[in-house]
Amino acid sequence: MSPSSFESSLKSAKTLLAILLCSIIGCDGSSSIAGKWRNSGDSSAIIWEFRKDGSVLIGNTRGRYSFGNDQRVKIETPFATSVYRMEFSGDRMMLTDPNGSRLEFTKLK
Repeated sequence: MSPSSFESSLKSAKTLLAILLCSIIGCDGSSSIAGKWRNSGDSSAIIWEFRKDGSVLIGNTRGRYSFGNDQRVKIETPFATSVYRMEFSGDRMMLTDPNGSRLEFTKLK
């Protein structure tokens, strides 16, 4: 195998691996975040519902969400605009604000 064909094969393998990893972990944040979520520590907590169209319903408050870089989500409601870093682990979502405060949610079935 010539060096140039080896480099080409290596590049193709890296691209395939990146695509495979994205499909496994869900690179598209909108499909990961879509659904109804409740604060993990409180079974009577307000439900946050993220829709694929970019709308969010937090209790009775309607708003919009959008994604930024580095796994960030911006949530805008009539009362506030917040930016969080998102992390997902199974049916759990963690939102961490720039000050380090963390909200942990469990996805409802």
